Parts: sequence; C-alpha cells; structure tokens
Amino acid sequence: MTRAKRDFGSIRRRSNRRYQAYYVGPDQATHRAPSTFEARADAEAWLADERRLIQRDEWSPTRFRRARRQRASQAFGPYAESWLAYRDIKPRTRVLYRRQLDRFILPAFGDVAMREITPTAVRIWHSGLDPSKPTQRAHAYGLLRAILTTAVTDEVIATNPCRIRGAGTSASTRRVEPASLEELRVVVDHMPERYRALVLIGAWCGLRLGEMSELRRSDLDLRLMVLRVRRGVVRVEGQVSVGLPKSFASIRDVAIPPHLIPVIENHLERFVRPETDALVFPSVGDPSIQVHANTLYRHWYRARLAAGRPDLRIHDLRHTGAVLAAQTGATLAELMARIGHSTPQAALRYQHAARGRDAEIAAALSRLAEGR
Repeated sequence: MTRAKRDFGSIRRRSNRRYQAYYVGPDQATHRAPSTFEARADAEAWLADERRLIQRDEWSPTRFRRARRQRASQAFGPYAESWLAYRDIKPRTRVLYRRQLDRFILPAFGDVAMREITPTAVRIWHSGLDPSKPTQRAHAYGLLRAILTTAVTDEVIATNPCRIRGAGTSASTRRVEPASLEELRVVVDHMPERYRALVLIGAWCGLRLGEMSELRRSDLDLRLMVLRVRRGVVRVEGQVSVGLPKSFASIRDVAIPPHLIPVIENHLERFVRPETDALVFPSVGDPSIQVHANTLYRHWYRARLAAGRPDLRIHDLRHTGAVLAAQTGATLAELMARIGHSTPQAALRYQHAARGRDAEIAAALSRLAEGR
C-alpha cells in the first residue's frame, strides 16, 4: 500500500491494487472518494474536480453524506454481480461462486439494500442453511462475508455484518484412510495398463489428478529422477482449462522413487508420443487431449472394489503418498514441499496419520515377540 504526497489531497494504492483518493476539506474533516479507482489517473481527476469546487466556492460537505447514503441504499444484487465480474479468480472458482450466489445468497439478499443487511439478518439467513451440509454452508457464508468486506473497503457500508464466529470454516466429516501397500497393489493390477503409472505416481509422488493429467514428456527427467509440476488442468462446464496448479506452492519438483523409474519408462515407450510436449496420460481417442476424469473413474471404481476399498477416491492416492512420505521421517517442511501445500495444517494431518500407523506397527511387534 503506497501513498503519494501532493499539493492537494492524497492517493494511496490499497492491497487490492485499486486507488483510494482523499483530502482534508474546508471543514477540516477528511473526505474520501465515493469509491476506489482502478487507475491512478482517475483518482487524480477526482481530486482535481474537488479542488476546483473548493476554488469556486461550490463545495459542500453534505453531498458526501448524501453520496454515502445513496451507495448504502443500493441493492446487494447488483453490487455482488459487479464484485464477481471484476474478481481475478480461476474459472472453477468463478463457477462455484456463481452457483453459491444463485442458490443461497441472492434469493435472500439480492433485492435488499446494503445498509439493511444487518448482523441479525445474516444470522437468520445462516441458520436457514442446511446444517447437514457444513462445507456448503461454510462456503456460502464465506462468499457473503468476502463481498461485504469489499463493500466496507469501498466505503459502501461502515462495517461488515458477517460476525458469526467460525461460520466460514467447517471440520471435515470424512476420515481419509490411506491405502495399504497391498491394497495399492491390487488397485494397480485391476487398472488398465495405460493408467497404472498414473495410479503409482499419484500414490508415491503425491500429485493431484489435475496435475497428473497435464504432465508432459518434458516434465519428466528420468535421469535426475525428478518430476516437475508446472501446470494443472480442470474441466469447467465441459470446457478444458489449463493453467497454474492450485496454488503457488503447488509449483514444485518432486523426486521420483527409484522403483517407479522402470514403470514410467515402460509407460512412455508404450503409450506416449515421442514429442517433448506430448501428454503423459492422453485420451485414447485423441492424444492431444488430456484423459477425461470420467474415463479414469470408470476403471477406478472396479479396481477399488477389487481391493476391498469402496471408499477410496483417486484423490486419496495423494493422501496415501503423503502418509508414506511421513512414515520415512520427512519433516513438516519437506512434506509441504513434496505435496505442494502452502500451509502446514494438511501436512500435520499426514504426520499424525503416520504416527498412528507407527503405533499399530509397534503393537504388531509386541504380538510377534509374545508369539501371538
């Protein structure tokens, strides 16, 4: 956030990269522009207009109060639509926000004036959301809070009425059980040969499905035994979107366990075109297109049933890889780097799971010592 010294008024760049202009008026009070500006030149123009009004003795502080009242009286719906339209977010996130607005937020607040969205109104709305779907409930509340936080920044409203403690987070109700090595072997044996390397990379290298689907020959350095994660693919409303991985921390180099090298070499020779930009896991019908998740799921469901793990998701391979890495004694920082997490919370879960498995091993050793 930067400020510029001027003969009249000040301009600062806020954390959201928009510019805010303000000045001390003849009444010795600070007056801010009705909204922030995308370009610095627009902020300078607004200050120039205000200075001109003062010089002509046409300036009045009441119009600021009137402008603020007008902003606060605007309906939430149009403001939310503008908020979403100019938000720099990934395509899948945009679709998710659109769905949450249409299903949960706009029906309740779309026609309500911004100033009439009170803490009481928010609490009543939140209590009406389905408590049996805590994640969906938390996401809807979090989106409403984010929009109204921006409204406070834009000085449309004075304070954010979303004040329900903990409402924006939800505890996971699903306990992920990593696959055992035997279960993993059975799953791999029951997958088509062209997808076995994908399952093994997911389990032993901890990649997300979107990261594996976008792997290309040039991302694999088998001589150095390194796999480079630089992109990810998602499908949004039937459209393929290739971009950066989930977060900045997800851009990483992952060391490939040596026992996977022959498997990957065999896969590259049999199923991957020779070009450096060839997809490692392409569609059967079109090698220039990433394998569709539905194709994988069709085979995956049969394979996991054969392993006696109908609860196991493809994404749980990543969890399995993280727990296996934790069992080797990997530190928290090493786990974060390998799995591509920007915060330690998830990596801590993997370490806890590994310690739980270690207790099982210790118990088994005691049974062995006692001859049972």
